Amino acid sequence: MNLPEAFLKQMEHLLGTEYISWLDACEQSSVQGIRINPVKLSPEEWEKLSPWRVRPVLWNRNGYYCEPDSRPAKDVYYYAGLYYIQEPSAMAPAAVLAPKPGQKVLDLCAAPGGKSTELGARLAGQGLLIANDISASRAKALVKNLEMAGITNACVTAEEPQKLAETFGEYFDKILVDAPCSGEGMFRKEPELIKSWQERGPEAYAPLQREILLQAAKMLKPGGELVYSTCTFSPKEDEEAVDWLLNQVPEMELIPIVPWKGAAAGIDGKPVIRLFPHRVEGEGHFVARFRKQGCWVNTKRKNKETKRPAVDVGNDFGDWEQLLAYPFDRTRMLCKDEQIYLIPEEFEPEWRLRYLRTGLLLGSVKRGRFEPSQAVAMAIRPEEYAQVFSMKREDERVVRYLKGESILLTEKEEFAKGWILVCVEGFPLGWAKASGNMLKNKYYPGWRWQ
Repeated sequence: MNLPEAFLKQMEHLLGTEYISWLDACEQSSVQGIRINPVKLSPEEWEKLSPWRVRPVLWNRNGYYCEPDSRPAKDVYYYAGLYYIQEPSAMAPAAVLAPKPGQKVLDLCAAPGGKSTELGARLAGQGLLIANDISASRAKALVKNLEMAGITNACVTAEEPQKLAETFGEYFDKILVDAPCSGEGMFRKEPELIKSWQERGPEAYAPLQREILLQAAKMLKPGGELVYSTCTFSPKEDEEAVDWLLNQVPEMELIPIVPWKGAAAGIDGKPVIRLFPHRVEGEGHFVARFRKQGCWVNTKRKNKETKRPAVDVGNDFGDWEQLLAYPFDRTRMLCKDEQIYLIPEEFEPEWRLRYLRTGLLLGSVKRGRFEPSQAVAMAIRPEEYAQVFSMKREDERVVRYLKGESILLTEKEEFAKGWILVCVEGFPLGWAKASGNMLKNKYYPGWRWQ
């Protein structure tokens, strides 16, 4: 790579005797990683199911390295939401934050969703995930990835951090700030970032990162934890940002992160994590963890006796719902623009924010008829629905279905008229409608196999 001279001098000063090893690593190929979705299956189940050889990533229990000749983006298991394709070092921040079921979590700079899908999976459907990105266009990819992963308790917003801080106050148990940065740690994987660095280096990003950190700290409960991460090596964007936050918000304290094999501590031994490509199999990354001192007291109590009115969703919804093993809570439903959502239990209607998604999109009402969504197909399990058509991975009809084609059934494959949950090896892909010996394709066009 043709690396800028100023950047090379920075790295030589930063690494000292390790500089040559890092320089050699920059000329090596990037590694390929996937992160298993525990909403769908366990790592142990994946190791038995995987169509390629995989090796575990040390710092994330759900992470794996793939062989160079594997094509995870062109596999039916990807479309079933079994894994997310993610650079291995980028798996560290969500693993360090480690939210637990029932907590309230904010991913402040969330698109395209690699870290949000991990945070949502760790919540296991309990609590609340607010996944935010200031760009509504980038947040559209975030919506897709959360839906593909089967995350049911997430709200996707596109707001300025200050607006969120004004809305929530000290609300969240865990916050992730994977900040916009100069991207120095990704030069090997994405060389086009070098030109961007020359135009807008660390000096351009540092003020933005500090403002985002300040607003994030305002939204953290006393006793809550915040993880700050970048994919850059610049001390100005990393350790200096940590020091700035500690000086600006005295209630924040730095929690030491115990380094794993290959991970480096910060400058002057600061108890943060630095990942370098000559030390670990991955790109460059920085991770710091904070806690807000104090004990949080819940001063806001919901009136449990006052429930939202049950939503009337029409007879067609009831007919479809009868095929499910359980009914949805109609008091948690929200109808807007002919679309029906199941909002998270923690959702507050008084939050006046720009939403791209509020919980789980159940479906839409078209011409008075209910059509279940792609999102709800990915969120339910085959054993929870009465009419399921599951194909083997090698069945050529799987890819045809993902391309939007109808499925021709054999004589033994018969279904009553209605909505059919189409699966591969027992993992949902989407919907179809039975019609004689044919399943009419209802797979969402925007997700089709390319």
